[in-house]
Amino acid sequence: MKKQALAAGCAVLLAGALALPAFAQNIAVVNGKPVPQSRLDDMMAQIQAQAASRGQQVPPDMKEQIKKAVIEREIFMQEAERQGVDKTPDYQSKMALMRQSVMINELFEGYEKKNPVTDEEAKAEYDRIAGEQAKAAVGAKEYAAHHILVEKEADAKSIIAQIKKGAKFEDIAKKQSKDPGSGAKGGDLGWANPAGYVPEFAEAMKKLGKGEMTQEPVKTQFGYHIIRVDDVRDAKAPELPKFDDVKAQIKQQLAQKKVAKYQEDLRAKAKVE
Repeated sequence: MKKQALAAGCAVLLAGALALPAFAQNIAVVNGKPVPQSRLDDMMAQIQAQAASRGQQVPPDMKEQIKKAVIEREIFMQEAERQGVDKTPDYQSKMALMRQSVMINELFEGYEKKNPVTDEEAKAEYDRIAGEQAKAAVGAKEYAAHHILVEKEADAKSIIAQIKKGAKFEDIAKKQSKDPGSGAKGGDLGWANPAGYVPEFAEAMKKLGKGEMTQEPVKTQFGYHIIRVDDVRDAKAPELPKFDDVKAQIKQQLAQKKVAKYQEDLRAKAKVE
């Protein structure tokens, strides 16, 4: 009799011991249903990946907040199941669309993993960009200019008349220019390629020589401009950042192009009637 009692006690203890590891793998038990640790781990992994893609880090206390959210989701999920939400046509339709989205995302993520962008491909793209920019600079000009922007043509003509009589361009720009960027600097735009300006402004500027000012207001979508060219020089190709500094960005762009090409190939091969 004692042996049977001892055996029964051992069985109870053994069952409890075996249950401990399983319970330890759950973050909670809601209405008798375990909420597995893996669910929290998966959600944390997603949040960390999203933060990393933006160059951010997940705060240390975030895990407790996510744990609470996972438990609450289980509570709400159980109530939705109790009410039969998963049996409604609306739910079934939304789940079909969600399934499509998840599968498509997995397809393209899998393609990226199988077809990674190599360092050699990234360097070739970097060199291509550098070459194109150098080629674009050949024969091009850069202008150092000032301008004053006002809303009305009459005001622009009045300013031109004042400057012709000896008023200082920079002083008027500080007081009257509506351009918040250059106005405070006396209308100074610095050195720039005309291609960086709206067409009307660029064309007017290119007609001016060193030290010359527009004799009539130049109308653009922003208002009326008085432009003065201070100097002109041959354009130089912009100095690119070092390859290692932009390699990750180039790889991301090339990866997106690869996926876009893959999508294009799938569309081309598909028989749509």
